[in-house]
Order: sequence, then structure tokens, then C-alpha cells
Amino acid sequence: MPAKLLKIQARTDYVDEVYRVLLDAISEGSIAPGTRIVQEEIAEQLAVSRSPVLQAFRLLKKDGLVEDAPGRGLQVTPLNADRIGHLYELRGALDSLAARLAARKHVKIEKSLVTNGRKLAKGTDIRAMIESDMAFHTAIYKASGNPLIFENARLHWMHLRRVMGAVHQVVGQRKTVWDEHAAIAEAIAQGDEELAAELSLQHAEFASENLVRHMSEAIATVEGNQRTAT
Repeated sequence: MPAKLLKIQARTDYVDEVYRVLLDAISEGSIAPGTRIVQEEIAEQLAVSRSPVLQAFRLLKKDGLVEDAPGRGLQVTPLNADRIGHLYELRGALDSLAARLAARKHVKIEKSLVTNGRKLAKGTDIRAMIESDMAFHTAIYKASGNPLIFENARLHWMHLRRVMGAVHQVVGQRKTVWDEHAAIAEAIAQGDEELAAELSLQHAEFASENLVRHMSEAIATVEGNQRTAT
């Protein structure tokens, strides 16, 4: 069943909005990895012409979010263990450095970020969970005082959004994520540079390991069902 996408309000240039709608759908998993996407179907769902959809497809392909499908057409780029590992190695390095620098200044991260994150983790709005998660880490990037950390993180956000979305779809991890966030914020406020950096690095490593394990279990389940069916 195709993902349900919200129609876009009438205007002259739709490319950015089509891109954003598709990015959100890919990030939150409503358009799953490996799903074939068809220009005509997307245009019809969004109530726009085919041209802005084609342009959005090109942007998504340039960003590595979609790729050529077997045969012809495009599909959402599958997530794989290597890709996840590489993203989280980068994220772990950036987060660890940002937390260390923020702790050096005893920055107090807004408690509402954690409170709101915990509240959202009990719901079903994956997009809101992703935005809340990113807001917490962005606060630390900015608190570090090094603008290059934030700028480098932004280069990879579209891919990190996808992985964050996959993490938050694993219900059991949601509470753990915000427990870890709260501990990081506390270490920063206390000015404990080593602990803040270590917890941030562990946070990235745990997320990567748990997601890869969850993916492996899901693949094993599918393969087991296929063997049973035959």
C-alpha cells in the first residue's frame, strides 16, 4: 500500500515542498527503504504536476536518498549496516566534541527538550520524535561555541534523519534514548568534560548497534516466513 502523503497547497513553485514531503516520508519510514517510487503516483497524491516531482526526485537522488531501481525507475535507498556504521562514527565524533566543549562552559541544556522528548516517545508521531531528537543534539552543537560542528552535522542531517527515524520506530529504544540524553545534559551542566564526551560517544555507538541488531532480526524474520511459506 503506498504511503499517504498530504496534498500541497496551490502555489507557483512546488519543488522544495515536494522534496520536503518526500524527505519526511522517507525519514519517518512511511515510504520504506527499497520501496519503488513512481512519479505519476506521487504527483497525483500531492495534487501537483509531474515536473516538480521529477525535480524533487533528482534532488533526492543527488542526496543519496533514492537510487535507480532494478530494471527501471527509482527506489528509496535501502539502509544497510555499513552505511549506519559510517554515519554513527561521524555523528559520535561530532557529538562527543560538542558535548566536551559545552561542558567546558557548564552550559545548561533546556530541560524542556528532554521533557518534550520523553512525552513524544510515548506516542506514535515518528516525525515529531525525529525533530525532538535533532533539537536536543542541535542545542549541544550550538552550545559548543564551535559553529563548524553544527555546519558539518547539517551536511549529513538528511541521512541522520532516516537513521533516527529507524531508531525511534523500535519502541523499546525510545525511553533509553531520552535517559541517555538526560545523562549527557547533566554531565554538561556539571562541567564534566570527560563524562559528557564519553556518554555522547556511547550514545551514538549504542544507537548504531541496536539498530543494526534490529535490522538483522527483521531480516531473519522475513527469511523465516519465506521458508515457512515454501
